[in-house]
Amino acid sequence: MTGTELAMSGTELSSTLFTTFPRSDQRRKGEEYIRGLLATEGRKSIRNMAAPTGGSAREQSLHHFVSSSTWHWMPVREALAQYVARTVAPEAYVIRTMVIPKAGDNSVGVYRRYVPELGQIRGVQQAVGVWAAAQETSVPVNWRLDIPQDWLDNGLRRRQAAIPDSVREESPEESAVEAMLAVRDWGLPARPVVMDARDMDAMSVVRRFRSSGLRHLIRISGSLRLTPADPAQIGRATPEALPAQQIMAAAKLLRRPAVWRDHSPEHAMRTSLVAAVRIRGASRAPGMRGGGDMLLIGIGDSGKAWPSELWLTDLVDLSPVALLRLSRLIGRVDRDFSEISEQVGLRDYAGRSFNGWHRHATLASAAHAVAALDGTYGTYDEELRTGTGIQRAA
Repeated sequence: MTGTELAMSGTELSSTLFTTFPRSDQRRKGEEYIRGLLATEGRKSIRNMAAPTGGSAREQSLHHFVSSSTWHWMPVREALAQYVARTVAPEAYVIRTMVIPKAGDNSVGVYRRYVPELGQIRGVQQAVGVWAAAQETSVPVNWRLDIPQDWLDNGLRRRQAAIPDSVREESPEESAVEAMLAVRDWGLPARPVVMDARDMDAMSVVRRFRSSGLRHLIRISGSLRLTPADPAQIGRATPEALPAQQIMAAAKLLRRPAVWRDHSPEHAMRTSLVAAVRIRGASRAPGMRGGGDMLLIGIGDSGKAWPSELWLTDLVDLSPVALLRLSRLIGRVDRDFSEISEQVGLRDYAGRSFNGWHRHATLASAAHAVAALDGTYGTYDEELRTGTGIQRAA
């Protein structure tokens, strides 16, 4: 996309996002903030974003807009999601956890935990994001920040971070489901939810999704016990609950080759083996819509241990090949988080307030949308640096 096309995209998006802002100065600051996220090199602190054009006065203005202003982020996220649904045509909503390492202990919700990616115990914030994902691109549209009980029980810290009274501690399963339920209520096109639940209570997630009418494809651990609907399919005479890994190992003869395109820069074509076993009853919950049967999907590569991945889904009308390709959208989101979200400063908020974190995450998601639709992953020309890349809404 050329600089002119990017300017047009930014104008359309910004005029869509900020329609709920009653004042023109709020709309202007929103556009300035997004422009700063797109154009500033290095860490996207408010000071760095303000330095080229306004110094300390602009820094104070942007800080107030994000940390202390009165606008709520949810209408902006809803407008962003509606815009993305029209322009990206998502195939699924991917739920992904985001870990934000922190040096101090004053950032809202920070707590110490072991971070596998870093191989050490660190202070971190943790949030769950919902991404509208297609094969070619993905955009985050909603966020839920985890707040540990220690923060909620500490009156001083809670007041200083302005944590609303309605916020409570949530399990990872609750955070993921609640983030998705908010998106569902925005009237977007119905699409399945794709997520990795290996470190969660996967059946709790399944039950809540099914009782809410949300179709889903969830990666599970091999230890999860499930009951095959047709035990003969895996060479057994009677139905019994077995670990998912054992079920799929017994279904090895059901494997079929499937071709899919990966989400690396090369977009290489790959071939995997995939098999499906029908599962009964494990997901049944009060108020569940539709039948209780599901599919256990195994994925692996020829010549390697089988299976390497296990997925559970209620999308029983889709072929195993289609489900394999749908599961690869997690890779699409991982790549876009690394190549776009990180560049526009999604994890760079340095303030301490709950509201400020959510406003920054919202505006960074909008900046991600502009970059994703531009397709250059953060290479912006002079039109953005001079302020014409995102123009003020009329």
